Order: sequence, then C-alpha cells, then structure tokens
Amino acid sequence: MTEIALITGGNKGIGFETARQLGAAGVRVLVGARAAERGEPAAATLRVDGADATFVRLDVTDEDAIEAAAKRIEAEFGRLDILVNNAGISVYVGSGADGVAPPSRTPVAAVRENFETNVFGVIAVTNVMLPLLRKAPLGRIVNVSSGLGSVTLAAADDPLLAGINLLPYNTSKTALNGVTIAYARELRDTPIKVNAVTPGYCATDLNGHTGFRTAAEGAEVTVRLALIGPDGPTGGFFGADGPVPW
Repeated sequence: MTEIALITGGNKGIGFETARQLGAAGVRVLVGARAAERGEPAAATLRVDGADATFVRLDVTDEDAIEAAAKRIEAEFGRLDILVNNAGISVYVGSGADGVAPPSRTPVAAVRENFETNVFGVIAVTNVMLPLLRKAPLGRIVNVSSGLGSVTLAAADDPLLAGINLLPYNTSKTALNGVTIAYARELRDTPIKVNAVTPGYCATDLNGHTGFRTAAEGAEVTVRLALIGPDGPTGGFFGADGPVPW
C-alpha cells in the first residue's frame, strides 16, 4: 500500500527536498503551499523526477484552507500516513545591518507573527489532520524545529548558536518542541509517532541562503523520521547526528 505524505510549505527549500526524497522512496507526496502558482510548479517538477506528487492548497494560518485540504485528502485518499509540519517563518526586526533586534527591543507583534505560523499553524494543521492519521496503519508526525529552539544548548551558550539570539524565531521553535512532546504524550498508546527534528543551518530563503548545509542535507533527518517503523521513536528531538537536547 502506497503511503500518503503531506508536507506543509512543500514548494521550496527543505520542504521541497523533503517531498522529493519521500517521493523517491515511493511515497505519494502532497505538496502543501499557499498558492497554486507556487505549489503547482513544485509538484510538476517532482513528477518529472518520477515522484507521485500533487499540489494541495494549504495556508497553515487559514483554518478554512486547512479544513478544505483535509476534506480533499479524505475524499481522494481516505487517510494520511505522514504529516510533515515544515512551514515556518522568521520575522527579522531591528535597524542593524543584520535586521535583528535584541529581545528588549523586539516588538511583541513580531513574536506573535512567528508564533502564528511556527506554533499555532502546526497545532491547527495537526488537529485537523489527526483523524486522517488515525486511519493509517502507522501514522507519523514530524515537526520541523531548530537547534535554536533547544533551551539546553542556549543555556549552555553553545558556540554554534552563540550570537543568534532571535527572540521571535527561537522561542517559537522552543514552543514547537513543547507542542511535539504534548502530542506524543497524548498519542503514545496509538500507532502514531510524533517527533521534532532540526535540519541544521541550511541555505534557504529563511536565512538569505547563508547556511552551510544544503536543503537536501537538511531534509534527510525529516525523511528518516517520516519513514520510521512501528518500533521507531516518539516524543524525541533529532538532528543529523542523532538525538538533540531539548
């Protein structure tokens, strides 16, 4: 039975590479994107590469769009095996050359904007898609977080994260990690696995393509957790080299 995977923000960057790699593994991929002019070309490119790919209109901040996407998936496939909550933003604020303000000068509105997509959007999509995941023999939810959301690494002043004190983005990913644990706890007696991943510092639109890892490399850990079997982990936080501290 061919598995069905929905990837939010699947039209570019790490989301697109996740869709490409899952497609190469024989998974039918549903490319979630806010607009057809973004999602349709991405799905078409995946099909040229041999993947079974379909564009699904999905804005994670629009509850009506989420409901419509779920109804379409149910009508066409009857279930969902894999949900990758990949869509995310980073709102930069401040007057410095890097556009970043320290926490004490960060507008609350910027924090709210990040949380709207990175946290509330994940909750909204997960809640609506969960009935479809429950219909799968083995459901998997992968939340794309960040090492910047690790409280342990931040408190230890990890040298790789030093100086990246982005209040809106970092705290939204910390919250997403908490969301991951909450769902994993609720679903621990079901076949559904829930995990968070950090792709590392990848060159994407999110950071002006300054990362030292490729989007394809960043997608690998997401794909690995999306394809785990019934004995796979749940309630964990993983990077390319294994578990990451919360």
